[in-house]
Amino acid sequence: MPAVVVVGAQWGDEGKGKATDQLGARVDYVVKFNGGNNAGHTVVVGKEKYALHLLPSGILSPGVVPVIGNGVVVDLEVLFRELDDLAARGVDTSRLLVSAAAHVIPSYNRTLDKVTERFLGKRQIGTTGRGIGPTYADKMSRVGIRVQDLFDASILRQKVEGALTQKNQMLVKVYNRRAVDPEEIVAELLGYADRLRSMVADTALLLNQALDAGKTLLFEAGQATMLDVDHGTYPFVTSSSATAGGACTGSGVGPTRIDRVVGVTKAYTTRVGEGPFPTELLGEEGTFLREAGGEYGVTTGRPRRTGWYDAVVARYASRVNGLTDLVMTKLDVLTGLEKVPVCVAYDVDGVRHTEMPPDQSAFHHATPVYEELDGWTEDITGARSFGELPPAAQRYVLAVEEMSGCRISAIGVGADRSATIVRHDLLG
Repeated sequence: MPAVVVVGAQWGDEGKGKATDQLGARVDYVVKFNGGNNAGHTVVVGKEKYALHLLPSGILSPGVVPVIGNGVVVDLEVLFRELDDLAARGVDTSRLLVSAAAHVIPSYNRTLDKVTERFLGKRQIGTTGRGIGPTYADKMSRVGIRVQDLFDASILRQKVEGALTQKNQMLVKVYNRRAVDPEEIVAELLGYADRLRSMVADTALLLNQALDAGKTLLFEAGQATMLDVDHGTYPFVTSSSATAGGACTGSGVGPTRIDRVVGVTKAYTTRVGEGPFPTELLGEEGTFLREAGGEYGVTTGRPRRTGWYDAVVARYASRVNGLTDLVMTKLDVLTGLEKVPVCVAYDVDGVRHTEMPPDQSAFHHATPVYEELDGWTEDITGARSFGELPPAAQRYVLAVEEMSGCRISAIGVGADRSATIVRHDLLG
């Protein structure tokens, strides 16, 4: 039985939640392996719409065990609020497991995130201000607080005091803010311990044992390839490994146990925050895509930047993730356009690049080279097989598939869970 990784193949918001939710009904475990509550998934089940931020999408699938892996940073206030909200809507959340090795986002890191971003002025990264970056920085600096620390008050106090020794100096002397009282932080975190205790486990051990027992695992990435801290548009990236390799480090499951890597891409492109975006549309076409696609952040509500499909980015994502399949979402948003441009290459100072430029400066100055494909006007939201799509829509999918260097195994044609055309079985 397979272990499948699902990653975003663009700058995030591609519809990974829907893809993992659909696959989740056929797997035993859904594992979130990176990020925190700085990104959201929207999942529509019948007439119900769920906005998930920290929880794995699999929490909506009966019988599936949702897991927050060691690579995730956890805001405990957000965690319990999401659990309470779902429980109030009749969702069973009792199966959730949280890695004892996952790092906790203390409130002082949310403060630092916000004041640091403001301090950068024009050089802002465009963070969500939720403490994600500072918490990952603490992890690498070895002053982080892990979930397991909440069950030993003495250890927790030592770690909080150690972290605040430096951070209070920054808050007071650099940012002109008041110092944080370590005892307030300790009391706040200890207040979560009793409720958290039953959820905490050695998830790396459990996941490997599940694979040994023939169970099926789905690894769900937060953020996306172009926001990966190593492989994305640095420094305008997130603070974690959002590519397929992060599934291994963020869960404790080795790379030889991964069977399939699925990339999720929109039929066009969006991104949130600062940074280069070659196919960005700033006029009426961009507004059309934003409004037709409902392109506003699930977590932040921020309007997303929109642009045409970028096949150069898709080829890059296919390569660095080792994609075996692509899931294309929101094909229905393109309905009504006479022509649909696709970026097939970049022009950088008169030089044509069919692959990602090797340096960030060149990418920043890249001008897209477009190939125009015919559009369609027919409503495709009811299509459930590839043959039911209008011929022009079929040609668009096939052209993009060839340009992207990876087969398109599923196509989203609407918001509902069932509004998907399956061309190849992602678990077969």
